Amino acid sequence: MSELRVRFAPSPTGYLHVGGARTALFNWLYARHFGGTFILRIEDTDTERSTQQSVDAILQGMEWLGLDCDEGPFYQTDNFPLYKQHVQKLLDEGKAYRCWCKPEELEAKREAAMAEGRKPKYDGTCRHRQNQPLDQPHVIRFKAPEEGETAFDDLIKGRIAFPNAELDDLIISRTDGTPTYNFCVVIDDALMRISHVIRGDDHVNNTPRQIQLYEALGYPVPIFAHVPMILGSDKARLSKRHGATSVIAYRDMGYLPEALNNYLVRLGWSNGDDEIFSREEMVQKFDIANVGRSPSVFNPEKLNWLNAHYIKTGDPARLAELLKPHLASRGVTDTATPDLAGVISTLQERAQTLEEMADRALFYYQAPQSYDEAALAKFEKPHLAAVFSAVAAKLAATTASTAAECDALFKEICTEGGWKMPQVGQPVRIALSGSTQAPGIGEIVMALGVPETVARIERATAALA
Repeated sequence: MSELRVRFAPSPTGYLHVGGARTALFNWLYARHFGGTFILRIEDTDTERSTQQSVDAILQGMEWLGLDCDEGPFYQTDNFPLYKQHVQKLLDEGKAYRCWCKPEELEAKREAAMAEGRKPKYDGTCRHRQNQPLDQPHVIRFKAPEEGETAFDDLIKGRIAFPNAELDDLIISRTDGTPTYNFCVVIDDALMRISHVIRGDDHVNNTPRQIQLYEALGYPVPIFAHVPMILGSDKARLSKRHGATSVIAYRDMGYLPEALNNYLVRLGWSNGDDEIFSREEMVQKFDIANVGRSPSVFNPEKLNWLNAHYIKTGDPARLAELLKPHLASRGVTDTATPDLAGVISTLQERAQTLEEMADRALFYYQAPQSYDEAALAKFEKPHLAAVFSAVAAKLAATTASTAAECDALFKEICTEGGWKMPQVGQPVRIALSGSTQAPGIGEIVMALGVPETVARIERATAALA
């Protein structure tokens, strides 16, 4: 294969959504798999809708996902002089023409065509016009071929052909002189030597027009691969009503970048029945040839399952850094005591998201102000007092240094008191955390430390007397 060069080219008119992130991921993986070049280009020619805030959100999302570019980011607005040169080239060669048709005239023609059952395409009124009032407002149209067909072999969808009679003369320059999307894309991809264009299949209808422009300008036509859309559970195009669609929103909801990458790569691509892929495995195994032709349905439960897997198997020290902002939003800024990594090791087994983990970690840093009354109602007050007293005394004298040793200590307490483990473990768990939904007793004691554990048991004893 000749030099492989791919690009991700988002428009900065909003956040980086999961569909765009998957397109970026597929391009990044394709480049990394074949030793190619991954380019980031910001398509900001829509000056009215493009914002710096959106640019920042896209860059932030790409950085969080770890999709580093080899070249860029480049900005289309920097290339306006180049676009104008190419427009003039087409005019000079008779491959483009000026069009003075007013918007209301075009709309009337469109409505008439639809009423007659014809395709509502531009009828070429100005294509051969002789009287050209250059001082009047006008657009510039590409003179598209009127016969034959424009076809291409898509790496995902196979051969696709469009009769040229159905394609109208595309506007390449607006009345104010600004170039249009389809024209800018062709110039950029040609000058950046893009070899493969991997993008969503909502661009399929743009492709024949772009191919005609490549050929008219004398540029090589890249290879195309159009990735099917991501749908919601109702099989409609994924939108906010199906849940979060912004990459950064998923970060803020407590998802890990490796989980989202793993989930997105499986939306349309497969490698046998494998579900879990490390970053290295994705690079090694990914090929656009294994992307399916059918749309994929976004399944939040599957994403949660993957996120839980990566939390469960993650490095507690790394997870601690990721969890700190979630705890800070809950008023916990000092995570030195108890050690946050130690706290996380007690929660990894059960948490699906960092948000969920932050909720469950709160009691380690904020002693309970109330207790689960419904759960405590199962025990008589004399029993609670006896259990708390026995536990406090045993802990005060213990040399246990691991959760397992601490669990053995609680078994001794049960044996000596003639109690079953739930009769001891449940009340103590409530005394330490305020509820029954907490890790194992030994894990809690080791994370809190014996002095804080004893202090909390004594406070519960007084509160529940």
